[in-house]
Amino acid sequence: MTDTPSPSLTMGPVYYLWDGPKWRDFHFRIADESPFDTVVIGETVCSKRQHFIEPHLAEVTERLEAAGKTVVFSTLALVTLERESRQVRELVEESDHRIEANDLSALGLLNGKPHNVGPLVNVYNAPTARLLASRGARTICLPPELPFTSVEKIVADSPGIDFEVFAFGRMPLAISARCAHARSKGKIKDNCLFVCGEEPDGLPVKTLDRQSFLALNGVQTVSHTCQALLGELADLAACGISAIRLSPQDCDMVAVARLYRDVLDGTLEADEAIDRLRDIYPAAPLSNGFHHAREGAAWVARARDVASGAMA
Repeated sequence: MTDTPSPSLTMGPVYYLWDGPKWRDFHFRIADESPFDTVVIGETVCSKRQHFIEPHLAEVTERLEAAGKTVVFSTLALVTLERESRQVRELVEESDHRIEANDLSALGLLNGKPHNVGPLVNVYNAPTARLLASRGARTICLPPELPFTSVEKIVADSPGIDFEVFAFGRMPLAISARCAHARSKGKIKDNCLFVCGEEPDGLPVKTLDRQSFLALNGVQTVSHTCQALLGELADLAACGISAIRLSPQDCDMVAVARLYRDVLDGTLEADEAIDRLRDIYPAAPLSNGFHHAREGAAWVARARDVASGAMA
């Protein structure tokens, strides 16, 4: 590591449908045991899920803040109904917490008010980042599909803005007004019976020749592989990234966060951390292809791995 200040750790919102007690207890443990500095909470994917977490939002917020975490509230990624529009409007107008916008409609409501921009908003170049900053954006989490060359350029050309990078989790790829997850189980969106809750880590999708391809999460499509930028943390820190974002999966996220914190602090080698991460989250193969300007599902081994013949 260089003398560049070590990035902080952010935990993104839970994208999946977990029942209320599981969601609450998960965040309680994050508050009590994890090294996260910032935690983003709130329903991001499907407004129908809101009632599962609504009864627990106040106590989760209180627990996280008592533990010294900064709490940020996320907006929906896709607003299609009047009640969803009203929900976002009320969040923006009434919340005394920082808001993370994941949809352009939320950005319109937040204009002039300090806020964050989530990874579901396409910020692909520095002029876009500077425009958002001029309208109140203070922190921008860049989309996970950006290669490092683009990340480096955006950060260099956008002084005064804090940038995050999506460094762990199944990558959010698309979101739709229709629910393929419900349709796959013979349901429709309006009467889905919350079948997406049956797969707390997403429903695997395979191609016709049985190759693992994507995963469904209600109306959202996520990657089959799990982005894991442990070997790339030093470069991200050196180029000026302010925070590293970990997206919750159905695994021990406290252990995941500790791995990233230890690598950032230089107390654990990235290669060892990668091996441990595979044990902590065996549900999906690790990938870092987007970072290296390859297909997202690819795993690009570090030069040290190649030299030793230990290809991942």
